Amino acid sequence: MASSVVKRVRAKGRRRNLPMSEINVTPFVDVMLVLLIIFMVAAPLMTAGVPLNLPETAANAVPTEQEEPLVISIPADGSMQIMDQPVADDQVVTTLRAALADRQSGRVFLRADGAIPYSRVVQIMGALNAAGITDIVLVTETGGPRMDG
Repeated sequence: MASSVVKRVRAKGRRRNLPMSEINVTPFVDVMLVLLIIFMVAAPLMTAGVPLNLPETAANAVPTEQEEPLVISIPADGSMQIMDQPVADDQVVTTLRAALADRQSGRVFLRADGAIPYSRVVQIMGALNAAGITDIVLVTETGGPRMDG
């Protein structure tokens, strides 16, 4: 950065060149505002890590929570992932209980690809319910058909 020079007219009979000691913070503020906007736009995109073709429904959105949601994802191949980590079917309940122990909310978000058979989703929900995990939210896309004929 170049420094500005201020000329003082008469200091003991001669001119002096003194550096300006003020800092211009406007560029810093501009950069910080741009970064803030980038993070505000990118943050919601980072919550869903497993690419799924979610079914569309006319349901209302669930209110957001303060902590990061605990998500179970079931891609089209039928495997399961908890927070982007692959988990075997027999380890799902154990892994979820360990994750829920450190959380304030007992809510679990279940994201299932639209190609998954309904029976597979119901089996997973039944296993979670039998393990005492009852606050299960099914994640879908909005814009589906309404049934108010």
